[in-house]
Amino acid sequence: MTKLNQKALASVLGVLIAMALLLFAPAETFHYWQAWVFLAVYGMGSLAITIYLMKRDPGLLERRLRGGPAATALGFVAMLVVPAVDHRFRGSGLPAVVVLAGYVLLAGGFLMVFLVFRENTFASATVEVAREQRVISTGPYALVRHPMYAGSLVWLIGMSLALGSAWGPLVVLVMLPALIWRLLDEEKFLTDNLPGHREYCQRVRYRLLPRVW
Repeated sequence: MTKLNQKALASVLGVLIAMALLLFAPAETFHYWQAWVFLAVYGMGSLAITIYLMKRDPGLLERRLRGGPAATALGFVAMLVVPAVDHRFRGSGLPAVVVLAGYVLLAGGFLMVFLVFRENTFASATVEVAREQRVISTGPYALVRHPMYAGSLVWLIGMSLALGSAWGPLVVLVMLPALIWRLLDEEKFLTDNLPGHREYCQRVRYRLLPRVW
């Protein structure tokens, strides 16, 4: 096994352990079935995508292992801790059917991200233009300019519901301006630095949701 693959698998395991601590420590209990199912779905989705990249696109895997913005990481931590604290104090628990819908959205978000990775080997975790990068306009990129952000948003909404707290969706709303700011910043950077991107934006009008925005 290559060092890159070892690093990728260790990253998946490390993130799972960190998320478990951020869920069960604030909740002060392991009797939190929503968290257990969430960790299982997250672990399976992350592992499946990681194994796919290990076999099919190690270059993209290496780019994805680079860290993203700190604000995004802080928001992700809040999305774990806030529902866990809510669970501890038996606050705004969501009905089981809503939680199950969250797992469906979570899996759907993973699928959308996978389709982006399969289509675009340049989908880095940082805003950059890689050597030999070109505009991708096929697959999900034929529908919206930022399918990675669209998939991530579906994933975040699913996560906020899957952990069983009504406060989770509010955390997503707080994170939304930062997500949109990063999307617009990335779009401007690519328009200025990636040949053909301006023309692509003229052909594909919508950023996140077809016929909406």
